[in-house]
Amino acid sequence: MRKLAIFGSTGSIGTQTLEVCRNNPEDFEVRALCCGSNIELLYKQILEFKPELVSVDREDKAAELKRMLPSDIKTEVLFGHEGTLTAATIDSADTVVGAMVGISGLEPTYNAILKGKDIALANKETLVTGGDVIMPLVKEKGVSLLPVDSEHCAIWQCLWGERQSNLDRILITASGGPFRGKTRKDLENVTLENALNHPTWKMGGKVTIDSSTMMNKGLEIIEAHHLFGVDVDHVDVVVHPQSVIHSMIRMRDGSVLAQMGKPSMILPIMVALYYPERGPRLLEEFDPFSVGCNNLTFEKCDTDVFGLLKLAYDCGREGGLMPTVMNAANEVAVFSFLDGKCGYLDIERIVYEVCDKMASKIKGEKSLTIDTILQTDKESRIRAGELL
Repeated sequence: MRKLAIFGSTGSIGTQTLEVCRNNPEDFEVRALCCGSNIELLYKQILEFKPELVSVDREDKAAELKRMLPSDIKTEVLFGHEGTLTAATIDSADTVVGAMVGISGLEPTYNAILKGKDIALANKETLVTGGDVIMPLVKEKGVSLLPVDSEHCAIWQCLWGERQSNLDRILITASGGPFRGKTRKDLENVTLENALNHPTWKMGGKVTIDSSTMMNKGLEIIEAHHLFGVDVDHVDVVVHPQSVIHSMIRMRDGSVLAQMGKPSMILPIMVALYYPERGPRLLEEFDPFSVGCNNLTFEKCDTDVFGLLKLAYDCGREGGLMPTVMNAANEVAVFSFLDGKCGYLDIERIVYEVCDKMASKIKGEKSLTIDTILQTDKESRIRAGELL
């Protein structure tokens, strides 16, 4: 039985992870839950799963949640940075599910690994910003880092039983988002509603906007570099609008292996949490003759239109703290767009400008620690805020 601490429990991945737990109570026990401010849903999760502790972002939300809970519920309610780290290192959990948004996942993941916990990782930014610190620590502590992201879970499964030396290229698939086939001119008047109208996946706001700009794939390229030990120039993005093939690998003899399935996160969550076994099937059987499977297509991504993908390759090649700068600026810009404080194309402009301004400051910085990463993240956010 895996005993779980779930971060981002009220978000898309978190709720689907709890769905897996709900359907397989003999295999999973929920020991800790963390979320931002959705205490109404967290309250329901506490009543159902009775975790040992929960943590929320703010003290006032924690106080409100405590008042809501019946007296017979003994769940400890914490808040803020200390609450998050307490949940990440709780003795009774052996696996942390990292499903929070943004760089907020880095420090809890780092501390959980220090405590010898396995990590089921759906949070791209943890490896984008801290991969040079996290991956050596995973090896040192002898823990498992289990990819939950659908693309990286697909790549991981294709690599099972294969020698690393036989891997030639990684082919990350992308739906293309809501603006596939659009021109730069078309993007000038994009509204929030347009950008959130993803054709395939149902995700949180931040990830959905990243998918529309193709930054999501940029983050995944850098994540794949850290997870699978290949440089970013051996990772290609393949636009595959049907979202049936979740990613592919090409071997040095030319063989291409692909993982296919329904566009649902339930399966990659289960693959990660049951590894090295296979769990019971929760989804309907995959039907290769269904609508959407009878005409699979593949396209290149136009980086002249989606410039953030090109920038991600550049930052990935540079390495060091540049991915942290890029990610910080993108987080600020995307949340500003979600709040109606900037236009759609301003996201790309702000990220490029922050990267330009920070490049000389961090060039040659080799001392990568959690502290230097977080400090660079903070400075990059300040610059992005100034541009806004």
